Amino acid sequence: MATHFSIGDHVRWNSEAGYVEGVIIAKHTKDVEFKGRTRRCSEDEPQYEIRSDKTDHVAMHKGSALKKI
Repeated sequence: MATHFSIGDHVRWNSEAGYVEGVIIAKHTKDVEFKGRTRRCSEDEPQYEIRSDKTDHVAMHKGSALKKI
């Protein structure tokens, strides 16, 4: 089962530029269009929108890619 997080959780993930930290701003449990691509989401495997602390860039990741800090 996937790891679940809540809006407002502070998390870390690994990106091409190294580890990034940010805050979850949205949780998606149904398929959603994000930056021109359809992201597959479900109740069992939600995806999360996270705003980077450093750059304010918004990314979307599965719970398995995130670690709560």
